[in-house]
Amino acid sequence: MTKQEERELASRLVKEIGCMAEQADHTLRFMEVCGTHTVAIFRAGLRQMLPPKVELVSGPGCPVCVTPDDYMDKAITYAKREDVIITTFGDMLKVPGSESSLMEAKAEGADIRIVYSPLDSLQVAKDNPDKKVIFLAVGFETTAPTAAATVLAAKEQGITNLYMLSAQKLVPPALRALLDDPEVRVDGFILPGHVSVITGTEVFSFLVDEYHMPGVVTGFEPLQILRSLYRLMKQVTEGTARIENEYGSVVHPGGSPAARKAAELVYEPADAAWRGIGVIPGSGLRMREAFGTYDIERLLPLDVPMGQNKPGCRCGEVLRGIVTPKECPLFGKVCVPTHAVGPCMVSVEGVCAAWYKYGQGRFEYGR
Repeated sequence: MTKQEERELASRLVKEIGCMAEQADHTLRFMEVCGTHTVAIFRAGLRQMLPPKVELVSGPGCPVCVTPDDYMDKAITYAKREDVIITTFGDMLKVPGSESSLMEAKAEGADIRIVYSPLDSLQVAKDNPDKKVIFLAVGFETTAPTAAATVLAAKEQGITNLYMLSAQKLVPPALRALLDDPEVRVDGFILPGHVSVITGTEVFSFLVDEYHMPGVVTGFEPLQILRSLYRLMKQVTEGTARIENEYGSVVHPGGSPAARKAAELVYEPADAAWRGIGVIPGSGLRMREAFGTYDIERLLPLDVPMGQNKPGCRCGEVLRGIVTPKECPLFGKVCVPTHAVGPCMVSVEGVCAAWYKYGQGRFEYGR
C-alpha cells in the first residue's frame, strides 16, 4: 500500500468513526494499555485526527511507570553493596526512588550494567563468581517468560550467583481494578499487542462477561490502531461488547503455550503494588518456592517502607487516565525528561514523556 493509499484509508476510517460518534450521547473514551501504543499514537498524531467526541486516554501500560518507589529503593540498596552487580534495562536507570536513582548510585560507584535481555546476566554471573548478580525483573507478561528462561538456564548450568528482584505485573487484573475504580471512565480498551502474543485473547473475555466492555487487540501501525478504533466504535454504536483481534497475524486466542509454560514453571501469581492504583490482588508474579534460591529478596530480605508520590506529581492519576499530563503542575516545568520527578516522564513509553516529546500540536498522517 502506498503512502497516498494509506492516507486515503486513514481519512475514510476517521470519517466513519466521526459518523458513528455523532450517534453517541457523550464523548467516548478509549484507553490504550500499552506504552508502545501510546508512543505510536502520539508519533502519528492520531489523537488530533479524531473527532471531538472521541477521546484517547493512556492507561497503566508502561511497566517502568507503574513500578512503585519501594522497588527502586530496594534496587538501589542492593546496588550499593560491594558484593553485588545489578543488571538492568537502560530505562530503569533514571527512575526515581524515594531519594535517589540507580543513575546516582552508579555515579557513586555501584556496579550497574545495562543488558538487552535477562539472558545477558548469565554471562555476567559466570564472569564474576564472587559477586551476586541481580537482574531487575520489571515488566508485563511479555518479559516474564524470558526472565523465567534465564532462571531455568541458570539452574541447568549450575550458576548459583544469579538472582532476580522481581516486579513482574499482569495486565488483566489491572484492567479489572480500573473498571472497579469510580473515578475511571472508559468505553472500551485498545488491548496490548505484545502482551497478547503471550497471553492470547481469551484472558480478556472477562471484560465482556463481567463489564460488557468492548476490547480490540491491535498492532502498532497507525492504520492498525485506527482500524481498532473503528471496531470499538462499531461495537459501541451497536450496543454490543466483544473481544476482537486486529493483530491476527501474530496474536492467537491461546497465545504462546511455550512462553506461558516457562513463566508458570518459575512464577506464581501474587498481590502486587501498582503506582497510582495501589495493591491489586493477583496482579503480580513471585518466584515459586522451588526457585527460591534465585530470589534475592529471600536470600537478603530488605525492610523498605512503601514509597510515597512526590509532592505535586500526578503520575498516578495520569496512569489511570483521570488527568492528562498537562494537568500536572510539574509537567514541562520542574519535571522534564532530563530531570524527571515521576516515572511517567522517565521511560520512553511513559505517557508524560510522549506528551513532552510529541506535544499536542496537529500532525499530518504519515509524516
